[in-house]
Amino acid sequence: MRYTVLLGRILYSLIFAMTPLGHFSSQYIAYAAQQGVPLASLLVPLSGVIAFAGALSVAFGYHARAGAWLLVVFLVPVTLMMHNFWAVKDPMMAQMQVAMFMKNVSMLGGALLIAHFGAGPLSLDARGQLPA
Repeated sequence: MRYTVLLGRILYSLIFAMTPLGHFSSQYIAYAAQQGVPLASLLVPLSGVIAFAGALSVAFGYHARAGAWLLVVFLVPVTLMMHNFWAVKDPMMAQMQVAMFMKNVSMLGGALLIAHFGAGPLSLDARGQLPA
């Protein structure tokens, strides 16, 4: 069971570790600006750095609680600004944004669980602790 928590942390972190590269592209920054993100040229790359740092922290279990809070800081504004389905006129696009919104809400729930319970066994945070 110890490996289950490790695998869960790694799988959970993958989406945050893989997507931040797009946060430095001019297309992604322009899309965010179009969605109403203020200072998009600064905040979008910064959000990529925050997501990547949180992903590494959670995956390795190094200060995982703090890393999970970084993911919360990333997810809340991104979810509200980029997946605001209530403002989308096209019904198909609105449905797509509902799905993306709910995906982010579920990831937010996972981040809050890690923020509360920590990294668990087989983590850098657990070094030097006796197994439970």
